[in-house]
Amino acid sequence: MKVVELNRMNLVGIRVVCPGDQYVHEIPRASVILKERLNEISGVVQPARLIGAFFVEDLTEEDDGYWVSVEVNDITAVPDGMVSVVVPKQKYAVQRHKGPNYEVRNTYEELHNRIKENKHERLLRSWHLEISDEWGDGDANHIEVDLYDTIK
Repeated sequence: MKVVELNRMNLVGIRVVCPGDQYVHEIPRASVILKERLNEISGVVQPARLIGAFFVEDLTEEDDGYWVSVEVNDITAVPDGMVSVVVPKQKYAVQRHKGPNYEVRNTYEELHNRIKENKHERLLRSWHLEISDEWGDGDANHIEVDLYDTIK
């Protein structure tokens, strides 16, 4: 685990809302669609970097879901069927996950234990991120992603 601080990020992408057990199927599908539509998004900072954003605790309907996105310089125009999100400057505990996406929960459990051991406090009502520098091909059996859990 490492601790990092990331500056504010402007994200544009596709919001996925589905039953909890379906995210392992729907997120890879949305990332394939986003990759195909990447040319429609203006000012992409790093086209090869996929950023997932979500709240751990959903208190409202508008906070529910998972945002499959890319970072942009400025949110000027959002293509039809896409959404934008501004993630403020935040501090994160980070751990890499390699393997099937259905095993990501095990990596999160390990990360949460390390956060607790290091006496950090998780911020459940803040944006959490999953950042990958490989888009993959929709194959959920092999992903490589850095898990960014927001901490105080």
